[in-house]
Amino acid sequence: MTSTPVASVNPPVQLEFDDNRLLPMLFGEHDQHLARIEQATGVSLVSRGNRLAISGPNEAVALARTALLALYQRLKRGLPVDMAEVDASVRLARVEDGGSEMNLFGRLGSDGSAVRTQRRHITPRTPMQATYLKALREQDLVFGLGPAGTGKTYLAVAVAVAMLTKGSVDRIVLSRPAVEAGERLGFLPGDLREKVDPYLRPLYDALYDMMPADQVVKRLSNGEIEIAPLAFMRGRTLANSFVILDEAQNTTPVQMKMFLTRLGDGSRMAVTGDLSQIDLPPGQRSGLQDAVDTLAKVEGIEFVRFTDADVVRHPLVSRIVRAYDAQQARGDAQPAKGAPAAPKSGR
Repeated sequence: MTSTPVASVNPPVQLEFDDNRLLPMLFGEHDQHLARIEQATGVSLVSRGNRLAISGPNEAVALARTALLALYQRLKRGLPVDMAEVDASVRLARVEDGGSEMNLFGRLGSDGSAVRTQRRHITPRTPMQATYLKALREQDLVFGLGPAGTGKTYLAVAVAVAMLTKGSVDRIVLSRPAVEAGERLGFLPGDLREKVDPYLRPLYDALYDMMPADQVVKRLSNGEIEIAPLAFMRGRTLANSFVILDEAQNTTPVQMKMFLTRLGDGSRMAVTGDLSQIDLPPGQRSGLQDAVDTLAKVEGIEFVRFTDADVVRHPLVSRIVRAYDAQQARGDAQPAKGAPAAPKSGR
């Protein structure tokens, strides 16, 4: 595969691909991948045979070129390319800022940062996701903080499943605060499992995405995978386990301390939450916020902070998150009702 350098005068850049069989997957059905890259970068893409002409401003052409070549390298290694990977390649190419397609190919998870489970080959789709995956592999305790749709819980479950499959841990323990922070389950119908399942459904969904259904059922029944409300963690020591606490913003400081001190020998722990979506009663401090403040300088703990730029759901989700953040910032800037107004200068 060869390419001409980006020229300052802006003639079209010609990419030539050496394996025509990969081009339908690179271009997408009805060239939908090319259309998405055009929309995201502002370039024009015209394909003829095994060549692709890229026209547009120099910076946009360089961005599209890097993203396309990184996607092509994925296909040459036998990795899939879908619309989500196309979006990820453009997103990461912006951060790469003129770097090579091989650097970007590595950041897309092909340098060993990808997670392989029985049903999925999961690669980071933002630089912060790559940082998060690295932390989950290397640190005993990782906090994933940020808005919905950034992959905090999904990636933690993926790493946990991969470690369980390889035998690096003996079991996975997944937990959430069941009803806000109060664990008030008594009013719900059914036995304990029927009471807590609705609150733990997102964790089940992630598991079924990573493993065949029969494997999930088998491992749940033999205890290799345990899903339980936070209240059931008290008094336990969790050794040789990968432990995940989801929706941690809805814990109290007492609950958070209790959970963190369950960590036993040979275990890893991931704590995920969104501090902008706290459901605790007014005046109640979030255990997640308390842990962030208390443990900020403790060695061996890593905090990974996602932003709206890391949202990998529908593009509209990023804009929704930004709009709510802006509204909250405006609200924080307003004086509280009944508070004295700021004094005016002069007379």
